[in-house]
Amino acid sequence: MNSLLEFDRQYKGIICGVDEAGRGPWAGPVVAAAVILDPEKVSMLGEVDDSKKISEKKREGLFQVVINACLTYAIAEISAKIIDRSDILSSTLNAMKSCTEKLSQKPDVVLVDGNKAPALAGYNVITVVDGDAKSLSIAAASILAKVYRDRIMRNYDKLYPGYGFASHKGYGTKEHMDALNRLGTCGIHRLSYKPVAEIAAKKQG
Repeated sequence: MNSLLEFDRQYKGIICGVDEAGRGPWAGPVVAAAVILDPEKVSMLGEVDDSKKISEKKREGLFQVVINACLTYAIAEISAKIIDRSDILSSTLNAMKSCTEKLSQKPDVVLVDGNKAPALAGYNVITVVDGDAKSLSIAAASILAKVYRDRIMRNYDKLYPGYGFASHKGYGTKEHMDALNRLGTCGIHRLSYKPVAEIAAKKQG
């Protein structure tokens, strides 16, 4: 049995875990996932942990395992253009709110990774700092969000070749910076992010 389950068991009723992927990247959407695990199927999740601690290949394998262990789950994404129009924090919280409200069952407790809670009227929301390393429900949500976003970025790599999105997933690596300097920005770059904005201004100038 996964040791992270003990954290969730301190709460009564139907427990939902919520996490996001993609706050830091210079390109692509931010994605959030919400899960309600089936108590009778959590034994399937012995290998589930914080998605950042698991290899990309293993996360891919766990994606369907997590889905199979859910009573209900939902995923939401907010595009780079919307992030630029608002900001990354409000976009992340909106994605978390959206996926939680899309669940087919209303949870008694919503465990949200981090220290900021989405505005979910009528829900009992509890923030958990480093929640993906403490709560099985949040860790399961982190895998869904991360894998879903990685798949989006691999598709964008085909749409916008040359940037290396399949490898760095939009994060600010040297490969990404070199590609930006060479090619300029593309349709999924977050122009409100300083390194991207500086290159966009330089290319225009």
